[in-house]
Amino acid sequence: MHVLFVCLGNICRSPTAEGVFRHKVERAGLSEVIAVDSAGTAAWHIGKAPDARTCAVARQRGYDLSALRARQAVADDFLRFDWVLAMDASNLAHLQALRPAEARVEPQLFLPLADELTLSEVPDPYYGGAQGFEQVLDVIEIASDALLQRIQSALR
Repeated sequence: MHVLFVCLGNICRSPTAEGVFRHKVERAGLSEVIAVDSAGTAAWHIGKAPDARTCAVARQRGYDLSALRARQAVADDFLRFDWVLAMDASNLAHLQALRPAEARVEPQLFLPLADELTLSEVPDPYYGGAQGFEQVLDVIEIASDALLQRIQSALR
């Protein structure tokens, strides 16, 4: 099972989702079964580490994002991944335009996987303060639990 999280620059939201989900997969003992990655729809930050504020907030909750590096989403991602999860509607639209005709997966928004969340999009914290990064982590943790439950059910 292969999971891809996608935001705009791949330095805030999607690497947070990658790090959180990977941590949850490891704790569930499923690292050999579930592969996790992240990407951005824009090419601005290719090769760069996640935003320092993203890393700091994640580190406070026990998630290490230091090894992650930004990359851009490509059409081949739709042939390799079972889940392509966008952080917001704008990135979902970019992914839908990028999706090749032979793709086996349809991109979707990440947060609606968690019924208890009222938000449908992960807010972009880049231009805000520390509280925005905390909120991003809060909703990503909840949606990651919901995604892991769905995948575990499918694997049974």
